[in-house]
Amino acid sequence: MATPLVAGIAVAAAAYAGRYGIQAWQAFKARPPSMRKFYEGGFPATMTRREAALILGVRERTPTDKIKEAHRRVMVANHPDAGGSHYLASKINEAKDMLIGKTKGGGSAF
Repeated sequence: MATPLVAGIAVAAAAYAGRYGIQAWQAFKARPPSMRKFYEGGFPATMTRREAALILGVRERTPTDKIKEAHRRVMVANHPDAGGSHYLASKINEAKDMLIGKTKGGGSAF
């Protein structure tokens, strides 16, 4: 007698949890884009210091040794030999050159 009652309560609890989860997901998707926490947008034709700092995850006025450490850390994760993108690798290298001051003026190879 108690087993069907416990099973019914478990089914009802699962239904309420599912309903709450669906409502929470719909509220998450309906929020305005300005509340999202990631950087939106593609790459402009010429890289800025701000964009270079965002790519490497450092501030615009970071010392050279910290820029090189950040470059190495990001390149290890995105190197083409390890399955990363050639395009992203060129952008990471361009960001390092921009922040260090070795800009060639030509922009990315892509």
